[in-house]
Amino acid sequence: MPISTTKLTFTAAILMLAASAGTANASYCGDGKTVTFAGIDWESGAFITEVMKTILSKGYDCQVDSIPGNSVTLEQATANNDVQIFAEEWLGRSDIWNKAVEEKKVVAIGKTFVGASEGWFVPDYVVHGDPARNIEAKTPDLKSVSQLSDPKIVEVFADPEEPSKGRFLNCPSGWTCEGVSSAKLEAYGLDQSYVNFRPGTGTALDSAITSAYLQGEPILFYYWSPTAIMGKFKLVQLEEPAYNEACWKELSSANGKRDQGCAFPSVDVAYGVNSTFASEAPEIVDILEKATFPLEEVNGSLAYMADNQVDAAEAAAEFLKTKADIWGNWVSDEARSKIEAGLK
Repeated sequence: MPISTTKLTFTAAILMLAASAGTANASYCGDGKTVTFAGIDWESGAFITEVMKTILSKGYDCQVDSIPGNSVTLEQATANNDVQIFAEEWLGRSDIWNKAVEEKKVVAIGKTFVGASEGWFVPDYVVHGDPARNIEAKTPDLKSVSQLSDPKIVEVFADPEEPSKGRFLNCPSGWTCEGVSSAKLEAYGLDQSYVNFRPGTGTALDSAITSAYLQGEPILFYYWSPTAIMGKFKLVQLEEPAYNEACWKELSSANGKRDQGCAFPSVDVAYGVNSTFASEAPEIVDILEKATFPLEEVNGSLAYMADNQVDAAEAAAEFLKTKADIWGNWVSDEARSKIEAGLK
């Protein structure tokens, strides 16, 4: 989703201010102010947040913190300046965010990463089987969400607690994607055939997918990239009607109509920043403008987290220790030296 001209103009103004007040960031952090990040609880968001917190704290002597919450709550906190940086904002997905943009309370800065995608998935073995694991294809013709209403396919994805219906594994409640996928279930006429199952956390979502996959069980779920799941498992994304703006506007609005469904739009992911903070800390804005993570590096770091059972902070430290050729271009030479020294 393209970033608006208004946003670009605002960002340009911030960067012009940075050029004329090069010590603004040092002053912001030097005054003892804390840069508070949204405590995003999905893997990529948590990892990127920890990387940026470390860069600011070790490279620029900033006091940093994060506060937990779901995405809607944290978006509102960013609008209120209780949070200054939301490190992985999927633009255009949330009524709260869109309203804050219109009110000029927040601004999208840079591109956190490029090439992300999202949709509804099933394991590849459900469609094609897996001879190596002696798994037969249970839905060999399944390609599209339009086929999910077929009673035979509903039966394949039977809900353990309500077996007369299928189970759709959604995002946790409070995530923006949960509202959109719930709207899609209704728009596709699947809300009566499938239990709309919402796990309690992102970790629970990943655990459910991983458990089903390792056991070779059928599972229908929403997911996105970049993630460790997408890098580790072979999945099939189900086709949907092509994205169109009118359809998406209804699906992404809490009070929108549910008379048609469509694919998710192309993804723009940026740093969501409080507007007041952006004007007060232009050098931090300059870092965020440059800090685009290569998608393959995010997937690699998330796989590192999963394979080594480490948290986002440890994965961030590993990234900073081994990928200075990437993040070193985001910061000043002085900051790079301080970060590298601080990681030893």
